[in-house]
Amino acid sequence: MIVRRSIARTLFLPLALALSGAAFAQAYPTKPVRMILPFPPGGPTDIAGRAIGQKLGEVLGQPVIPDNRPGATSNIGLELAARAPADGYTIVLASPPIAVSPSLYRKLNYNAQTDLQPLTLVAAMQNVMATHNSVPAKNLKELIALAKRHPGELNFSSSGPGSTNHLASELFRSMYGLKMTHVPYKGNAAALLALTSGEVHFGTYAVPPAIPVISANRVRGLAVLNDKRIPTLPQVPTARESGVDMVMPIWYGMLAPANTPRPIVDRLVSDLHKALASPDLKEKLAAAGVEPLTNTPEQFAEFIRSETARFAKIIKASGINPL
Repeated sequence: MIVRRSIARTLFLPLALALSGAAFAQAYPTKPVRMILPFPPGGPTDIAGRAIGQKLGEVLGQPVIPDNRPGATSNIGLELAARAPADGYTIVLASPPIAVSPSLYRKLNYNAQTDLQPLTLVAAMQNVMATHNSVPAKNLKELIALAKRHPGELNFSSSGPGSTNHLASELFRSMYGLKMTHVPYKGNAAALLALTSGEVHFGTYAVPPAIPVISANRVRGLAVLNDKRIPTLPQVPTARESGVDMVMPIWYGMLAPANTPRPIVDRLVSDLHKALASPDLKEKLAAAGVEPLTNTPEQFAEFIRSETARFAKIIKASGINPL
């Protein structure tokens, strides 16, 4: 009898948990969802994230409230999400720093592989390499030659250590053995302003905010880091057209705290996919130079793992010391 009761409890427990999870999912959501944005307000990532959050709220039937928590190359916001209750009411918009930080920082207060639940990729944005007009280089080949003639005299800005624009410039530098000085700024907008004002000579920047200054000839676009030219900057060649094998987009994905019930995960993923398929959101993102993307939680988890390995190699090759 005792054995039978034990077996019954063993069989009943998973069923009870599944039913309670399903019931929870059926009721979800009953209140607003917080979307952590680990970036400063007003930048291209913030704009894209808010647009996605607004449409997700319409599909979910509850408001999605943006919560900007910038700092430490996104790690403040990611750690906050990792420590949040796993109830579906906190999500976080992540970008490449989630895959960069394990190699860039000696210590993190969260583990991206175990403390966060990937939901889906949501978007991608391209990077462009550009120079100040005072730099006598019309393409990447000429910039390489110039940097070799004047070792240590050129500098480049970025939106901070570990950002894709920082790593892209570092990879470019290391590929050709160039001696250039990195000057970090707080965010892409500040890094781009440093270029337009002539504080720095060169840099890699998110395409959307760079379009006006390149189109107005305030800075010189040298190459987009994509496998093909992009419609918003058709006059700028790809890096590969200049003989430099570099493709480095800025990707974005949504995650929730680990152990979020699977029915809630499935609901969030389904509604994110619906939101990203809506024509008005597609149009809004396209106007900002952002391409919507989707995949499954399992595919996104594998993507983060592969990107983590790729960036680890880039950081090692570039000789960047862990912070």
